[in-house]
Amino acid sequence: MNKKYMMIYRDVIGKIEKGEYEANTFLPSENELVLQYDTSRETVRKALNLLSQNGYIQKIRGKGSIVLEIKRFNFPISGLVSFKELSKQLGRSSKTVVEKLKIIKPDLFLATQLETDEEDEVWEVVRVRHIGDERIILDKDYFKKKCVPDLTIKICEESIYEYIEKTLCLEIGYAKKVISVQEATEEDKQYLDLHHYNMVVVVQNYVYLNDTTLFQYTESRHTPDKFKFVDFARRNY
Repeated sequence: MNKKYMMIYRDVIGKIEKGEYEANTFLPSENELVLQYDTSRETVRKALNLLSQNGYIQKIRGKGSIVLEIKRFNFPISGLVSFKELSKQLGRSSKTVVEKLKIIKPDLFLATQLETDEEDEVWEVVRVRHIGDERIILDKDYFKKKCVPDLTIKICEESIYEYIEKTLCLEIGYAKKVISVQEATEEDKQYLDLHHYNMVVVVQNYVYLNDTTLFQYTESRHTPDKFKFVDFARRNY
């Protein structure tokens, strides 16, 4: 059995991990790899397919194979963690840019998500999260104004959860989360550094106070190459 494609696969992974092939750059062409490894085009293609399947490269028709970012941040699924807290855990420089802060009347969809009336006032907060020099999360938050009466740009740049807990003295209790992969919207393309991706990972959060009041609905839209969504589970007996 021809195992040379596995040798090529492991060799390319080694070069990616060492930085010889940097993220967001193209691998040598198929023809160049055929000559480099002294093998057939079929063998090279099997190696490239395996690299693609395991998330090391993205094959782009007519252009070649682009190297993907393999260093991903752990994003806790089960925890209720603010971006400020998450960035401290990551130990990376971060920044939040507030793109929108206003009071709105919710449409039917939003009123349904927040379990409120269309006449109730809701804070709409749109923020772009930066890690290093990349825009990696688009957060679209909606808060019931009767629960969170005042918000400012500064509060939204720092931590809304910190403001809710320390200034408003409210206890945030728990959240329900729905995770899906969706096609990137024009808004995603405007605010996120998607590179060659056309999909985003969307985490919908329904966040409740300790008294079971639903006060927040969020769509947190993530670039697909920067996060691993992790959880811890224990079997109950």
